Amino acid sequence: QVQLVESGGGLVQAGGSLRLSCAASGSMSNINAMGWYRQVPGKERELVARMPSTGDTVYADSVKGRFTISRDNAKNTVYLQMNSLKPEDTAVYYCKAVKPPYVYWGRGTQVTVSS
Repeated sequence: QVQLVESGGGLVQAGGSLRLSCAASGSMSNINAMGWYRQVPGKERELVARMPSTGDTVYADSVKGRFTISRDNAKNTVYLQMNSLKPEDTAVYYCKAVKPPYVYWGRGTQVTVSS
């Protein structure tokens, strides 16, 4: 079992920045990817950024150059630095961990960007 707790969401003006954190606990061995996804009402959850244990980090085209995913293994925490935020970035942001054959999700944190 892996438990994920997101934090750092909030209300920010367009052009501002936020840093989301995802604190992971439990059985951390053999996690082969962690990432951030987001969802708005009425739409499917979509990838924001994904960091595999090996290989290249993947970003959604809509956030390239503005968002950065990083990981602190000592703290079992994954971050999402979000800069130059836009109103269309408004969503609930979820942390995801893949530990085959299981997928774990956090409960999400709301990010609201005002124009």
